[in-house]
Amino acid sequence: MRKQSLVLSALAVAAVAALGGAQIEKLNLDQMVAKTDNSVYAEITGKTVFRVDHPVDGPELYFTTLTLDGYSLVDGTPMTVDVTYPGGFINEQEGVYNSEAPSDDDAKVGNKVVAFYKWSDNLGGDVAANALYASHGGLFRTVDGPTGTVVLGQGEGYAIDTNRSLASLDAAITAIKVEGK
Repeated sequence: MRKQSLVLSALAVAAVAALGGAQIEKLNLDQMVAKTDNSVYAEITGKTVFRVDHPVDGPELYFTTLTLDGYSLVDGTPMTVDVTYPGGFINEQEGVYNSEAPSDDDAKVGNKVVAFYKWSDNLGGDVAANALYASHGGLFRTVDGPTGTVVLGQGEGYAIDTNRSLASLDAAITAIKVEGK
């Protein structure tokens, strides 16, 4: 019994050590734009949560899809796009919380947001979709003020770290994409 306890203790220490090196990726705006397919300024016009039961990835995988209606910050093209991220609740009993998902307040229908996304062939459970890049780190709320729309920054390590005007963000993203081509 004592030998089994020592083995379990050693495994626990190894697991904690392995997790200690895990980090969330910090992205500045240049890096975020380079890693994504597009960014959009849009109103959230729809929000759906769905469940997938998969033979390999497991049962009860929940995903949230936001429908965004606005325009590309890369080239100004009007667009409607669906972006998906892991987690969400179908009702009070069915769903799963994901600490990396945007908050319910951020992902509320009617909000105007900036979102960064990238196509994924498999988000899990063979779900292919435009993935909200960096989950909550890829969705930024906006507010309208007397001098125009302002994108709310999320702090150090996020692509938009400080509050900035939508116009300046739009120009910066367009320039980054043009320079990167």
